[in-house]
Amino acid sequence: MNILSLEKAASIVKSGDRIFVQGAAMTPNTLINAICDRYEDLENVEIISIHTDGAVNYALPPYNKAFKINSCFVGGNVRKAVNTNQGDYIPIFLSEIHWLFRRNLLPLDVAVVQVSLPDKHGYCSLGVSVDITLPAVQTAKKVIGQLNPKVPRSHGDGIIHISQLDGLVEVDAPIHTYPLGAISETEAKIGAHVASLIEDGATLQMGIGSIPNAVLQNLSGHKRLGVHTEMFSDGLLPLIEKGVVTGEEKEIKTGKIVTCFAAGSQKLYDFIDDNPLVHFKEAGYTNDTTIIRRNPKVTAINSAIEIDLTGQVCADTIGSYQYSGVGGQMDFIRGASLSPGGKPIIALTSVTGKGISKITPILKPGAGVTTTRAHVHYVATEYGVVNLFGKNLQERARALISIAHPDHREVLEAAAHERFG
Repeated sequence: MNILSLEKAASIVKSGDRIFVQGAAMTPNTLINAICDRYEDLENVEIISIHTDGAVNYALPPYNKAFKINSCFVGGNVRKAVNTNQGDYIPIFLSEIHWLFRRNLLPLDVAVVQVSLPDKHGYCSLGVSVDITLPAVQTAKKVIGQLNPKVPRSHGDGIIHISQLDGLVEVDAPIHTYPLGAISETEAKIGAHVASLIEDGATLQMGIGSIPNAVLQNLSGHKRLGVHTEMFSDGLLPLIEKGVVTGEEKEIKTGKIVTCFAAGSQKLYDFIDDNPLVHFKEAGYTNDTTIIRRNPKVTAINSAIEIDLTGQVCADTIGSYQYSGVGGQMDFIRGASLSPGGKPIIALTSVTGKGISKITPILKPGAGVTTTRAHVHYVATEYGVVNLFGKNLQERARALISIAHPDHREVLEAAAHERFG
């Protein structure tokens, strides 16, 4: 093994390099911040990543003088930088990011990752973040990594031989965890509405958060559910333990839980460690619409920041402010709509924490349309569920107003009347 000091490993990055940073729970913060400590010796280093966690000093002064963020998804630790001249955002589906590397559109000089200890054959695991990390390590000119015994050894395609790593630093620290939040009364109502749409034998896709967890809590009476998702989190564990999730009706990798990354508690990571039930693939596979649609009754549950009266969904910006990213929402909304018996669902609270309606006459100026009105089917709030598929603009407006917060329905009705007559 090519074990280096932290300083020596960090010195592999040169001025002008484009470097990839593994994300989510697997963010290699120790190595990244050692690279950032060289900011006085570096210039024009470009950072490519999706969501990262923890402190990443390249987003902060004075380190950011040497770094420019070019992000494919925006998390809280880089949000301010991405919305200034310190960074930028690439609007792209999660399913297509790998083409940026493989088609040499954004060739990578260095990939910075975190890996498990090697097995007896010398193979390390990329842990719980295979997503776009696998194509990054396959195409980057050099790969450096944190060798960490706390990284779970995941099954699937996230495997890299120790000889493929140009430098390693030894780190012994827990990877990032994400505690389960409390489910509010409003979120519980949404969860019940969405759960009522899910059929036995369905294939589920859902993310992290209180609404997906509220849905999952209502599925203990279901049977033969499968999972093909971009993200795997704690909410599924009770259903697996109860035998509700079996995957026996899935067409793709029958019996397996298919995912490209996981984020949750240490209990989740312990469950994943050396567990052949959970199969990690890259996002170019998990989020490929042609693969998703082959599973039966794909039920995709996604959220939104706001939705207008025609069904346009904004899920990644607040006005012109880049809040998150396009991610995989459209990949799964489309995949579910094409699946036999599939149901694409947008689930959101009717109002923000400040009482502002999320169902709006028009999207905020500058807002991005994450999912087009032609792709939207089911929309759920705490006031019920409507299906917009096949409905004209006026019918859509009436349907959405019926599940808006009562305090805002009169204003929405007036706006609909002015627009549609």
